[in-house]
Amino acid sequence: MKPSQPYQPLLLRILHGFTGICLILAILTAFWTYNTYDGRWGQVPLPEYKEIEGIHGTFGLYTLLIFPAFVHYAFQRGQRRLVQPDSFTKLVQVGQPIWWYTLNRFTNTLALLALTFALFSGKMMDETWLPKGDLDHIWYYGHLISWVVMVAVIALHLLMNARIGGTPLLLSMWNPKFRAKDTPQLWPKNVLIGWQKTRRRSWLKKFYALAELPQLELAILGTLFLAWAISLLKEFALAG
Repeated sequence: MKPSQPYQPLLLRILHGFTGICLILAILTAFWTYNTYDGRWGQVPLPEYKEIEGIHGTFGLYTLLIFPAFVHYAFQRGQRRLVQPDSFTKLVQVGQPIWWYTLNRFTNTLALLALTFALFSGKMMDETWLPKGDLDHIWYYGHLISWVVMVAVIALHLLMNARIGGTPLLLSMWNPKFRAKDTPQLWPKNVLIGWQKTRRRSWLKKFYALAELPQLELAILGTLFLAWAISLLKEFALAG
């Protein structure tokens, strides 16, 4: 009997898809950038294309723009796919189905953290370092390591999902069909309702709502905000 394909919410598929596509393109152009400007730990015969650093930065920027929305969705609507309070206790049940599901949750959470560090370290870099051959910066090394870790985590993410759900689970993220409750026609209405509810809240209640977010979500979003803030401060300092 052919296994049924699980249903994935449309918004999850869109956010996951855009984040994944931009991330893969950022990884590929990151390696090409390393291959062009560095290559101290090995190279492959790719064309020397000096503009590749800017292209990598563009895909990194696209990822940075879509990633906060994906993070918020992952922690609010997709929390069951991430590490749970009792996840560590379930790791002792080696070989059991719950053990594999727990490992998958750890892998999903690690992917969010790895991408956060990759984006943060990228924003800490200066676009003039590589063209000048100035390669001995801590943030450049950190950024290189982050992409190596990211590749390993993506491989684990795919392997874990294949282990617990097989091909049907992997393909479900790319299924274009969606249920009536997921139709994009309802999104403007839902956004308007959410905005009206937020406007009616006092500033104190808005603060409490922010404080109720999962701590890891706040840490990731705070790190991304800090990356933008530091980057803007550096630009202002250079302009001054």
